[in-house]
Amino acid sequence: MSQETDAIATVPTDLFIGGRWTQARRTMPVEDPSTGEVLCEVADADPQEAMAALDAAAAAQASWAATAPRERSEILTRAYDLILEQRERLALVMTLEMGKPLAEARGEVAYAAEFFRWFAEEAVRIDGGYMPAPAGGARFLVMRQPVGPSVLITPWNFPMAMGTRKIGPAIAAGCTSVIKPAAQTPLSTLALADILVQAGLPDGVVNVVTTSRSDEVMTPLILDPRSRKLSFTGSTPVGKHLLGLAARTVMRTSMELGGNAPFLVFADADLEVAVDGAMQAKMRNIGQACTAANRILVHRDVAEEFADRLTRRMGELPLGRGVEEGVVVGPLINRAAVEKVHGLVRDAVDRGATARLGGEPVERPGYYYPATVLTDVPRDAELAGTEIFGPVAAITPFDTEEEAVALANDTPYGLVSYVFTRDLNRALRVSEALEAGMVGLNQGVVSNPAAPFGGIKESGLGREGGSTGIEEFLETKYVGIALPS
Repeated sequence: MSQETDAIATVPTDLFIGGRWTQARRTMPVEDPSTGEVLCEVADADPQEAMAALDAAAAAQASWAATAPRERSEILTRAYDLILEQRERLALVMTLEMGKPLAEARGEVAYAAEFFRWFAEEAVRIDGGYMPAPAGGARFLVMRQPVGPSVLITPWNFPMAMGTRKIGPAIAAGCTSVIKPAAQTPLSTLALADILVQAGLPDGVVNVVTTSRSDEVMTPLILDPRSRKLSFTGSTPVGKHLLGLAARTVMRTSMELGGNAPFLVFADADLEVAVDGAMQAKMRNIGQACTAANRILVHRDVAEEFADRLTRRMGELPLGRGVEEGVVVGPLINRAAVEKVHGLVRDAVDRGATARLGGEPVERPGYYYPATVLTDVPRDAELAGTEIFGPVAAITPFDTEEEAVALANDTPYGLVSYVFTRDLNRALRVSEALEAGMVGLNQGVVSNPAAPFGGIKESGLGREGGSTGIEEFLETKYVGIALPS
């Protein structure tokens, strides 16, 4: 067998329920987007099979909540070590099912492992409080307890990191969970579950449900009163739908939803630094990221030079299968993604934008779109208000700081913004004015397990990572203690 076939063969393909790999009644195909060919078949759960996973999580909740924090921490630490030991295998699996280049997949595996290490450290730092009542005669005891069985839903674009970013704090806080990965990329999550078994995670603490019928299968779990937490990463329309379901039982939620990131380059910016940042913010994951620079707003005085430099850099990027070393532009996730990206490019060009690079789909097996640079993109272009989710850099000029901030904030989304300037006062002024949960100041990557990731407005609720990440899986309980004098 080839190395690729060998890697896929190492991954379990059944449902993971109550610590056991369980064969489903149906299966679904997993496709290699670089070729359009089927890699393997995995379990395709129905509502009854998914409910069995929630049964297992609910049954394990009390004992897991009572497990010593140090024990939870040590399991996560062992899982961290195992992920790094198996980095090459996991990266290859990810590239095959999702398409991202191997170099990026290796980076994601390391990034995913860091969430386990971070939350291993947070598990032993869950604290509370104790104080006398202001009027005397009583004491206040404040404790933090696990919220309970959690439903975790992850996207296809970062299939392992989004899993550890949710599973890590749940385990650390003492919560059991049912995780549903995206149908396009289930293998990374299944491989992760196998690693947790190797790390000694008790039965039922993490359960994995793969399915092609997300709404039908997951709605009963969300509406079940035993489920006390919903953590979702995905599109804003789906997030709104899930929030409506969660409201029926007043379920705790955290939502990491869509983005429309502005990338601001002021006239005093170091253009080489700005272009480097744009390459990171635009081309990470072939542009298929909610943090991707969607609207590149450049001061008119430097717009031409910036566009020239960015076009040259984008034009040097090799395109091909992600498993080929050196490739930077891999395939998009499916044919619909290619059609969407090309539709946005055509609309922008029809409205007056110039395609300096790319702009047409690549004729080859798989789902490819080339690195593309558009200049003079009009503000009414469809892509100005829509996540591109592809390797398309759309440049729009601006004239004043006030105009740039107004353009940046002219969106219902508020996940991340990027600012490039050498003026300290402007950096602070603009960072404060931008309506976003995160700001990349003279850098094109903001994601870090030690930092609170999340947005405002229609980009979501809550934070993942950082010291606040574990709080999403904890409830605060107050105990009033009578203490007569």
